[in-house]
Amino acid sequence: MDKQTRIYLAGHLGLAGSAIARALRASGYQNIITKNHQDLELLDQVATDNFFKAYQPQVVILCAAKVGGILANSTYPYDFCYQNLSIQNNVISSAHKYNVQRFIFLASSCIYPKLASQPIREEYLLTGTLEETNHAYAIAKLAGVELINSLRKQHNRSYITLMPTNLYGIGDSYDTNHSHVFAALIKKIHQAKISNQPTVTLWGTGKPRREFLFSDDLGDAVCHLLQLDEPTFTSFDMLNVGVGRDGTILELAQTIAQILQTNVTFTFDTSKPDGTPQKLLDVSRLKSLGWSAKTPLETGVSIAYQDFLQNHST
Repeated sequence: MDKQTRIYLAGHLGLAGSAIARALRASGYQNIITKNHQDLELLDQVATDNFFKAYQPQVVILCAAKVGGILANSTYPYDFCYQNLSIQNNVISSAHKYNVQRFIFLASSCIYPKLASQPIREEYLLTGTLEETNHAYAIAKLAGVELINSLRKQHNRSYITLMPTNLYGIGDSYDTNHSHVFAALIKKIHQAKISNQPTVTLWGTGKPRREFLFSDDLGDAVCHLLQLDEPTFTSFDMLNVGVGRDGTILELAQTIAQILQTNVTFTFDTSKPDGTPQKLLDVSRLKSLGWSAKTPLETGVSIAYQDFLQNHST
C-alpha cells in the first residue's frame, strides 16, 4: 500500500490505537489522520459524516471504543453497550458512504463464548453463552462484527475484523475502576513494593488462564496486513491476534513480581469473580498470512513497567 495513503486511525490515544500509530509511523506512512475527542465526537453521526466528507480517508482503522475491566463493565453496562454501538455504527456507515477502500475493525477476544473450546478459533463466535461480566460490551462488539461482515457480503467491501487477545503495554490505563487485569497487577505489586507490604490480594482464585499480547505487536500485525495485496487482505473476514500461549493469573502476577524485583506473596479474594476460565486464541489464520507475535512476556512486562514509572506511578 502506498505510504501516502490517507489512513484515519480512530482512537489513536488508547492502548491499541497508540501502538498502531507508532507502528504506522515507523513503517513510513506519512498521511495518518487523527482527531482528539474534543475535535470529533464519534457518538455524533452528523459530525462523523462531515469528517469523512472533508477528509476522504482511504483506509480506516477503528480502535475507538469504551473499554474497561470487570468492575467497569459490571457497573456501567448501558454506557458500554450504547457508546460502542454508536461509535461503530457512525464510523462504519460513514466509511461505506464515502467509499473507504479498506477498513480494519478492532473487536476483542472477550466476545467469544465463555466456555468456548480451546484454543478459540474464529468460527466459534456466537456458538455459546457470553461471559456475564462483559455481556453488554460483547453484544455491542458483536453488532460491529456483523456490520463489517454484512458490508463484505452485500457490497463486496474490503473490510475485516481483528480479535486481539488481552493487550498490555505503553499507555495502558491504571485507573483503579477501569484498568484491566495486567495494569491492575502492575499497580498493586508496585504499591506493595514501595510500601514494603508482604502480600498482594488477587481477585478470584488466580486460576483463570489468560493470553497477553504486547500492544506494539498488535501495531506490527496491522501494518503487516496493510501491506498485503487485495485478495490476500480480504481472504478472511475475521482474524485472531495473539501469541498462541497462555498462563494463569497467578503465574502472571509472579512474573510481574519477579520483574519488579519484589518478594511479595499472593492471597485470593474469592468473593470476586474469576470471569472466563480460559481464553486462548488459535492464531493459525494470521500465521498463514505471514505474521506472528515477537515480544516475549518478560520483555513486554519490563517495557510496560518503565512506562508506568515514567507516566503513571504518581
